[in-house]
Amino acid sequence: MSIGPMAHLAQIVDAQSKRISSFDRSGGNADFIPIGAGETKDLAVIEGAGIIKHIWVTLSSQDALARRNLILRAYWDGQEHPSVESPIGEFFGQGWGMKYNWVSLPLAAAPKEGNALVCYFPMPFGAGARITIENDSEEPCPHFYYYIDYESHASIPDDQGRFHAQYRQELTQPESDFGDRENEWAVLGEFSNNPTDKFNYVFCEPQGKGHFVGVNYFVNCPSPIWYGEGDDMFLVDGEDWPGSAHGTGTEDYFNQSWCPDEKYLHPYFGTARAPGRENDSPRFGWLGRTHVYRFHLEDPIRFTKSLRASIEHGHANCLTLDLASVAYWYQTLPSAPFAALPDREKRAPLPEIGVVDVHRWRDCWRSHREGARWGNIS
Repeated sequence: MSIGPMAHLAQIVDAQSKRISSFDRSGGNADFIPIGAGETKDLAVIEGAGIIKHIWVTLSSQDALARRNLILRAYWDGQEHPSVESPIGEFFGQGWGMKYNWVSLPLAAAPKEGNALVCYFPMPFGAGARITIENDSEEPCPHFYYYIDYESHASIPDDQGRFHAQYRQELTQPESDFGDRENEWAVLGEFSNNPTDKFNYVFCEPQGKGHFVGVNYFVNCPSPIWYGEGDDMFLVDGEDWPGSAHGTGTEDYFNQSWCPDEKYLHPYFGTARAPGRENDSPRFGWLGRTHVYRFHLEDPIRFTKSLRASIEHGHANCLTLDLASVAYWYQTLPSAPFAALPDREKRAPLPEIGVVDVHRWRDCWRSHREGARWGNIS
């Protein structure tokens, strides 16, 4: 039996291939749509049954955070609330409103300079589909180009889950149950134990029957110390901790090891961005913005009633981190509505920390330690 992404490529399917795109209906070359400030537009409204097979997007805007402020939503089978809701950048694997090349099997940001956003996640629907884009910005998006390629089918088998993707973000803090100090690597004392997922950063909490297929995880670390001692945890169908799938550390979950700090792109996992590692910029440990990803294309995490997918922010949730993520899964409908998306002001990324900030921290520390001249005086 053949397996992998091309396993069914030779199979003849009774379906009609169709495309909805932004092509110029006059026959000219203005192959884009404008999206005004505050405007929501339908990208596709499809009747009947089918499967979206491919999406491509590129855009231009004066808004420096356009990729955080353009909100992608998708609705299946007439459900009133969206099954996909995310800033367009994070959905396609571009954090903090930035642009950079990266590649995986289901998602990519392609040249030029990460401007082309690509998705190959299949998205079945049995009774209609609607995809929208909201410009939650004070600036218009004058040029929005897109393809949505899909197949029209007479019907979709009952075993086809509906695609879901949810954006979440959180500015974490050391949790009081385990002390309020950022005690990573036990540099401030003994490690605490954490026999719970109560204070974890949560990727998603779907209700229904389905399977979890991956996550893009965006970590803005305000400290030079390693951010990734936190374990991944998956609690299935309401089970107690430690659950069906409990991991050993953040880099371990993302199929890497020993505190990686380099770009690495595998079709199923990797580090799409590591701060200051691709040039001669000064290095301060793991300070800054890191984007890692993991797709469970061969090993989906299945659930029949519910799933709570989460990860510690530092061992025993001891770190302050600016976190964002998009989780991807398939499930039956109806699905539960998502929590309200953070508003534009709250979605704005926290500023990057640089050399001057680190120097000011040292000066503040030294000035409060009588006689201190070096940085390693307790």
